[in-house]
Amino acid sequence: METTERLPHDLRHLTGPFDVVGDVHGCRVELVHLLRELGYEVADDGAAHPDGRTAVFVGDLVDRGPDTPGVLRLVMGMVREGAALCVRGNHDDKLARALRGRDVTVVHGLEKSLAQLARESAEFRAEVLEFLDALVPHYVLDGGDLVVAHAGLPERYHGVESAKSRALAVWGQSTGALDARGFPVRHPWFEEYSGTATVLYGHTPVEEPVWVNRTLCLDTGCAFGGALTAVRWPERDLVSVPARRVWYPR
Repeated sequence: METTERLPHDLRHLTGPFDVVGDVHGCRVELVHLLRELGYEVADDGAAHPDGRTAVFVGDLVDRGPDTPGVLRLVMGMVREGAALCVRGNHDDKLARALRGRDVTVVHGLEKSLAQLARESAEFRAEVLEFLDALVPHYVLDGGDLVVAHAGLPERYHGVESAKSRALAVWGQSTGALDARGFPVRHPWFEEYSGTATVLYGHTPVEEPVWVNRTLCLDTGCAFGGALTAVRWPERDLVSVPARRVWYPR
């Protein structure tokens, strides 16, 4: 019988329940607090939920916060044991390129990740690079009802493997303008979204998560002194823990 190989992003056979976690950005203490609030049993190198729930990270595990290696160690362990999934964020992508020795501009918190990882073993840095390289730009889950992508993803790119879909999922679409802090202003794709799947994402910090057209941004600026937020799926319950302090001024 002929079989069709499933693409890496196609996990629609996984139906959850899921706990989708916003941008962690090196804030391990807050991540541990959030996971425990969600009911996970947490160790230094992993965590699992007694009811078999799966954590899904929207990317940007790294940069800005005080403990990028600790966050990576925890999430890598969860992914390895099947307790979590993670998509690629733009900060994860840039750190991977820096670890490969590519010429990248060391700004926006990358300098913290590189300094912290320099204190780790070469073996651990190699494990981190292998993990980051393996991250996919987006996942289609729960029979196609749920899409997780770091910067969000318009419906026509759901389940599509292409350079355009990868760029939109990881980096988003810039308007070409810069805000007062020098960050690119992103095109508000969610205002035009009319798809049937729910899209959960991060990338652009918001003060409070607000549902817009079946989309929800979960980046509540933990490293900037905001909060770390997750949403339970399919329950749609929001769970949030405050940042311990401002780790990286805006």
